[in-house]
Amino acid sequence: MCEKIVLGGKMTNITPETRIMMMRSTDGRHGYRRQILAALAVSLGPFAAGLSKGYMSPAIASMQDPHHKNASFTVSDQQASWIASLSLLGALIGGILGGVVMRYGRRSILLAAALPYTLAWVATAFSTSVDMISATSFCGGMLVCCITMITQVYITEIAVPEIRGCLSSVSKILSQIGILISYSLGAYLNWQQLAFVVATAPILLFLALLFIPETPSSLFLRGKEEEAADSLQWLRGPDSDIRQELATIRTNILASKQYHNGRAGKLKVLLSKRLTRPVLITCGLMFFQRFTGAHVFSFYAVPMFKKTFRMMNPHGGAIATSAVQLLASCLSGMLIDNVGRLPLLMISGVMMSIALAGYGSYAYYMTIFMNSTDLTQTEPGAYDWIPLICVLTFTIAFSLGISPISSLLIGELFPLEYRSTGSALATSFSHLCGFVNVKTAADIQDHIGLYGLFWLYAGISVLCLLFVVLFVPETKGREIDEMDPKYVESLCINR
Repeated sequence: MCEKIVLGGKMTNITPETRIMMMRSTDGRHGYRRQILAALAVSLGPFAAGLSKGYMSPAIASMQDPHHKNASFTVSDQQASWIASLSLLGALIGGILGGVVMRYGRRSILLAAALPYTLAWVATAFSTSVDMISATSFCGGMLVCCITMITQVYITEIAVPEIRGCLSSVSKILSQIGILISYSLGAYLNWQQLAFVVATAPILLFLALLFIPETPSSLFLRGKEEEAADSLQWLRGPDSDIRQELATIRTNILASKQYHNGRAGKLKVLLSKRLTRPVLITCGLMFFQRFTGAHVFSFYAVPMFKKTFRMMNPHGGAIATSAVQLLASCLSGMLIDNVGRLPLLMISGVMMSIALAGYGSYAYYMTIFMNSTDLTQTEPGAYDWIPLICVLTFTIAFSLGISPISSLLIGELFPLEYRSTGSALATSFSHLCGFVNVKTAADIQDHIGLYGLFWLYAGISVLCLLFVVLFVPETKGREIDEMDPKYVESLCINR
């Protein structure tokens, strides 16, 4: 349905979606500022997650250090793999739990999870056994998964399409800052002291959440229309005209409820393409994200660099990797809304494949050198820059494409009525893959060597590129369903 307005002295037809874009353009900067502030506030959750992710590598090295004065227990390689992987197993449960409780609001659940996450890290700092650290690792993983999953949904629901990709990258950038801080402090602090540092971040998240509203979509879905209008007004700015956008959200959510109430049987709803297609796409991306070696680098960066470096400081290599990852995340934030999702994903797949194959080849060379009895061979310490360049290239590719975009698509592809369920399925599957990958990496390495492990990751990266080309849609500039004026028409077609 079109309306007629006067532009340049002439009567012109205008569609509802054009009207919404015109309203946004007249007061965009002010509205953008509020959305940016809200995104920064909730992104303190991924910042806390980054601190915890970066914690594992230096902490495991500290736990295994025989010179650590306060060590009351020792940690073997197998125990270290359990400590690292149990956080991902906890995240698997956290993804399911987050999907169940998300219906009660995005902001309210973030508030409820923040302080218990701090307590989990305080308990880690006071741990006196491997079992206790394993338990706190599991609980922390469960809580942080809820936080990061709901953060992504929150940002998707508050942001206009023009800056949604950029705001989504803000959470990734803060996550990388957290990793960098943990790696840097981990070179000087032991695992107990570092745990206290991580424990402060959720407190900052709790305080920041007190100053931002719930998402309009979530409030509308729970029948709180007045609060939804106040939330949308706050996000778009006090002088913004939100009537058309508010009416669109209201109409689409009511139409969606009527559509699904009229469907026969829950099984038919669950097998609907509106749920299954996004689940298959997001779970596919999550599989490739986890099984291309990123988590192995995150959790075992220092131990792995010890195996391939002959002269360089392993902690320095981990810090350099984290710094480059931060810069790549910033670059992704600038490109994602301009270049698009698909080009970045394809570039990411190509670069990761080359970098992983290169690292595996150098590890193979190191194996040959270490097993050689020919003393005339050149000491490989002069070539430490080769594995470092491979890791940095992989890090840039991963942070530029598949890492931020796979999370962004969870919020973009699922309709509002399936967003909790779909997010829980994709996130839980992601952490299941992460748990399997981190736990089995050491075992696979024992069977096929470090070089074989990374050649395997390179092959999976090639498959990732094919998957992206064949199945992943471009969502650049697309409205999420409840904010799309054409959404009701699509429901009618689906009938």
